Parts: sequence; C-alpha cells; structure tokens
Amino acid sequence: MKPHSTRIDRRTFCGAAAALAVSVALPSAKGEPAPKRGGGKYIDMHTHIGQCWNHTRELTVDGLLQWMDEHEVARAVVMPVVSPEASTYPLTPDFVLAQTKAHRDRLIPFCVVDPRTSYSGERHGLKFMINRYAEQGAKGFGEHKPGVPIDHAGSMELYAVCGELNLPVLFHLDDQRNTDEAGLPGLERVLKANPKTTFIGHGPGWWASISGGISTPDLGAYPKGPVASGGAIDRLMDKYPNLYGELSADSGAGAISRDAKFGREFLLRRQDRIMFGTDYLSPGQKVPQFEVLSQVDVPEEVRAKVFMGNSKRLLRLED
Repeated sequence: MKPHSTRIDRRTFCGAAAALAVSVALPSAKGEPAPKRGGGKYIDMHTHIGQCWNHTRELTVDGLLQWMDEHEVARAVVMPVVSPEASTYPLTPDFVLAQTKAHRDRLIPFCVVDPRTSYSGERHGLKFMINRYAEQGAKGFGEHKPGVPIDHAGSMELYAVCGELNLPVLFHLDDQRNTDEAGLPGLERVLKANPKTTFIGHGPGWWASISGGISTPDLGAYPKGPVASGGAIDRLMDKYPNLYGELSADSGAGAISRDAKFGREFLLRRQDRIMFGTDYLSPGQKVPQFEVLSQVDVPEEVRAKVFMGNSKRLLRLED
C-alpha cells in the first residue's frame, strides 16, 4: 500500500490560508477590522423566543441572534410567559433556559411562576422552585403578567422571594394583567412591602402613568398628546429607589415620543433607572425604539446608561 503523502501543493496551501484568514477575521483591505459578531451598543431588557401569540410567528434563537446583530444589540433578556392571560402559548422557564444555554454570553434568561401555582412548603417551597431556575442561570423574574391585581397575595409572596434571591422582577401592568387603579396605589403597596426587591415596570398601564390626570380606564390604553405633570411614575420613583422602567413595546416608545419635551426631560431625570427594551418576539416585527431614541437629544453619557449601562449594573453582568 502506497504511504500517504504529507506534501501540500501550493493551491491547497493558498486555499487553507484564505479560509484561516476568514476564520480569524483579519482586517479588511481598507485597514478596518472585520465586524465582531455580538458587538453593539444596546442591552435589550425585553425579548421572547418561540411563538407567543396565535397571530405571530415563531422566533428561533438563531432568528433572535441575527436580528440582534442587525441592530447592534449586544445582549438580550429572554423571558418566559406562563400565565394564561399572558400569551396564547405558554413559554416555560425550562424552555427558555434550555434554548439559551449555548448562548449565555448574549442571551440572558429570566424565569417566572404564576402566583396561582400550587406548591407545598409555603414560602420555603416557592423559594426552592425559583432558586432552581436561578441556579440554572436565570438572572431575573419575568415577564410577570398574570390576570390578577398587582398586589395579589400570591404575587406578594413571589416578590418577597425574589428579593431574598436578588432577582429583579419585570412586571407588565394594564387593565387585564397586574391590574391597578389610576395613580398606581396597588403598585405602591407592593413597593412599600418589598423594599429589598427591584421592580421593572412595563406595559400600557405602567407607561400611561407617566402622565398625571389619567383615569383607571387609561391603564389599558395608549394615550397620546402632551404629558401632564404629576404622573405616578415620577412620584413613585421619587419615593422608592427600587423602582425602574424599561422602554419596550409601543407603550414604552409612545411614552417618550408622545411629548418630545417631556420625554427628553424624563430621560434626563430618570437616567439611572430607565433601560432600553423592545419586546421583540416575532420575525419581521416593527420596533420603534431605535428611531424614537435616536431622535431624543440627550448627552452621550445618558444615552449610554439607558442603552446599556443601567441594565448591565442591575443584572450584574460582566464584560
């Protein structure tokens, strides 16, 4: 049997060298470094994978990562939804943890438990459940979106446990999920009872409360036009340092864009507690946040906090 030759001809060598150059991302002909996959200026505090609604399409992990690369999103929080009012199809914490496991450098899983879930062992049993998810990599709790009042007794237990485990709670608030009244008295009861728990506001009812002079039905709407002073968000943020907000969905983008002057002043005033988010969950979905926030005239250091810095600090993320 003829021994195998170890010689490499010139054509083979050149082809291998070219492949190697691509794999290590050599500088371009113009002297610019090749773009780094995964780089970007945003941390997105609110995304989902799978199929949330019967009218949306399935978003895969690869699809989310591709969208992130196209929009300079370095990292994204991926949240399950399990409450029957929260989505058409339940997307469990186990699903989110499994799907994101190979991409934890970019995808940040959260966990969630419906407050009406049966468990034994009282608070100890609930803590065991949530800690199980935290041990698998969950960095927060959400999207908390059950069809009960925001200060529901079961939710109050969840909030307390999340405080003990140092997991921030991202909640949706409107006229059907985590319900409240104008002025957000229910949310204030939550904040007062859980000073060690970090809360992140989201949803129509939360962002409608950027304005004063609203009524309870407005918590299910997307108000437009000038923002009146005296809104519950400012009042509660003044009083409770554990309250944050994220700018996802039409409600978040609308809250900043409906009154350009107020929106700019709000971001300046709350620059340490507002975070970028999109609620991206379906291929081809329109996302207004990039355009809306690019038009707000704030200093670069404020932009950096909102786009990435606040999320990085809150979730204790490393570079």
